[in-house]
Amino acid sequence: MIALALPAANEEGFVAPTLEEMHLPEILPWGAEYGEGFGKQMLLILLSVALISWFFIAAARKRQLVPGRLQFLGEFSYNLVRNSIGRDIIGEKDFRPFVPLLFSLFFFILLNNLWGSIPLAQLPTTSHVGTAYALAAIVYFTWIILGIKKHGIKYFKYATVPSGVPVFILPLVVLIEIISTFLVRPITHSLRLFATMLSGHLIIMLAASGTEFLLLEAEGLLKPLGALTLVGGVGMFLFEVLIQCLQAYVFTLLTAIYIQGSVAAAEH
Repeated sequence: MIALALPAANEEGFVAPTLEEMHLPEILPWGAEYGEGFGKQMLLILLSVALISWFFIAAARKRQLVPGRLQFLGEFSYNLVRNSIGRDIIGEKDFRPFVPLLFSLFFFILLNNLWGSIPLAQLPTTSHVGTAYALAAIVYFTWIILGIKKHGIKYFKYATVPSGVPVFILPLVVLIEIISTFLVRPITHSLRLFATMLSGHLIIMLAASGTEFLLLEAEGLLKPLGALTLVGGVGMFLFEVLIQCLQAYVFTLLTAIYIQGSVAAAEH
């Protein structure tokens, strides 16, 4: 009797949002039995590419000596990545070839993070682990190929054999360096972005659904608590916007650090 009563009570009370609610039905389904198809996430990714391309093409179109608002915003955004991340991290000598990659990563991740805070869209595409894995894989193969191109096969020695380590602990240190550099680094690079966006979006969903339940369905003393959850939800929303911007910066910053390590590996 108790086992039958509990599900009934749950159905009448508050039901928390689940991960499945973030994975909306496909717009153009195919292979539905495997959950495949062209969905909202893919649509937002394509839309982000189109919007970023349009914005910077429009900002660079006139190229006035005294820039207008759109040109100023475009130049400011470009210089933020070029100077604050590329030049400051990789170095004045080597940073220029990598500005397009850093620039593309930053604004692609930024907009796809911010989709989670934009009405109607309300889905950070980077909260799907496949997107984070794909971005981290691009960066992973980029800095490895750069290291080999710059230093040849000796790159792996530079990356895994620290100088000045006593011989008797060198095998252990080399093993740790191999694991941390070539296995742990790409995993943490992707999961940091994915986990932050997923957890943040779930918190916003929980706050919104809890507020709706307390204001519209709860009775008695619970009803006024809806105002508190609403204020807290707004605060969490603003905090999530900040985190979305910071995660785009952190991912791009780490990319620059990894590239700098590959280019200057022999100096360590």
